[in-house]
Amino acid sequence: MDAINFISSKLSMPYKLYLISEDDFERVLQSYKGLSGEVTQALSELDTELSPEESSTHGASSIGANAETRITEDAPVTKIVATILHYAAEGNASDIHIEHMGNEIRVRFRVDGVLNTSLILPTKVHAALLARIKILSNMKLDEKRKPQDGRFSARIEGHRIDFRVSTFPSYYGEKAVMRILDTEKGVKPLEEMGLSKRNLALIREAIQRPYGMVLISGPTGSGKSTTLYTMLNEIDRDKSNVLSLEDPVEYNIPGVSQSQIRPEIGYTFAAGLRHTLRQDPDIIMVGEIRDKETAQLAVQAALTGHLVFSTIHTNNAAGVIPRLIDMGVDPFLIAPTLILAIAQRLVQLICPNTGKVVPVEGSIKASIDKDFSDLSDAFKKDIPFSKDVLLIDITPDCPKGTRGRAAVFEILQMDRELEGVILKNPSEAEIMRVGRKQGMLTLREDAIIKAFKHEIPWEEVNKL
Repeated sequence: MDAINFISSKLSMPYKLYLISEDDFERVLQSYKGLSGEVTQALSELDTELSPEESSTHGASSIGANAETRITEDAPVTKIVATILHYAAEGNASDIHIEHMGNEIRVRFRVDGVLNTSLILPTKVHAALLARIKILSNMKLDEKRKPQDGRFSARIEGHRIDFRVSTFPSYYGEKAVMRILDTEKGVKPLEEMGLSKRNLALIREAIQRPYGMVLISGPTGSGKSTTLYTMLNEIDRDKSNVLSLEDPVEYNIPGVSQSQIRPEIGYTFAAGLRHTLRQDPDIIMVGEIRDKETAQLAVQAALTGHLVFSTIHTNNAAGVIPRLIDMGVDPFLIAPTLILAIAQRLVQLICPNTGKVVPVEGSIKASIDKDFSDLSDAFKKDIPFSKDVLLIDITPDCPKGTRGRAAVFEILQMDRELEGVILKNPSEAEIMRVGRKQGMLTLREDAIIKAFKHEIPWEEVNKL
């Protein structure tokens, strides 16, 4: 205790005592050691195993395929790659970026949607690292002129983790990006998704329908797949035949026949969708509607008595309908099949018991008033308006001011008025007008409500 008190006094920082298990202590100790500590020893071993010619080269193109094969079998390179994968998975990273910067190799992890540099390596290891990753991913070692895609699995801390790998040729050498997918990770219940009372009720009602289509829109990495899995998890899978077409399979859902599409052999979403219709399905989940053929098949499936869940790329919920029309789906087919159009984004959560309290006045109040100006009073009364919001406030316990992410939603429901608009004037502005009459909240408004509840900082609202 004397030592702790001395350190606290010297640093002018208070401390708190907690009781933790030995396993937790080891985990925390490893996080403080960092990547560099574990990789340094492997690098020194690698130095002795590389020949003078190999250690003096720079860039991925400087070592031949035979040399790469030998190097990647060396324990030091294997350890470096394994350590990077381990730390990324343990740190809840969604992606790993390995790139040649000319004078160094930069390794970055994307955590909570933000890229941060986690490790700097010497350029001499670039070829060996990329070769090791290619071997794991079953890629061609000697192909460096064009991008390649691959995947592999690893067991980390008792969890099976899938890595989806992409290589990309750049000026200094190939760049590798690995998407991390924990297929054994549990799926949250619908109540824990941060949905408003209205939105939760709409989704619950939609997934009980015997047929129709629910589409989720948003950019890559906005949590669309997670929402789809959550919806599937709510369904009685004993009494329904549920099939999914995915690229890749991100979570394992008991009771769902999950199929991995493989475009390289002709097994696309469209091809898979045709085959699922021969499997006597009740519910079909299609990972993404990417083209005209898939869109038309999904609509036909919904018309013929199946419940279809899928994703599509648009900026908001109102944009889903014009996007389907652009893909070649007739408006008179959209009206009777589409149940919900959902848009979503991910926002960062503020650290518990942190944040700078600021009153809702001035520019903040003006912004809020403008956002809610076209929402009728009947719906405004349900908004939990607050007198203050929080701004990010960095603390020793929370150096970023935020930790974790939550989704914000925008849900458009098909009704008689919207059906008429689709058949007459399916413009995004007109669809949005009908949605507002329904009480639809925009993505930004949903974020404002979360800011009122002190769940997210105001800075996240301004990003929408």
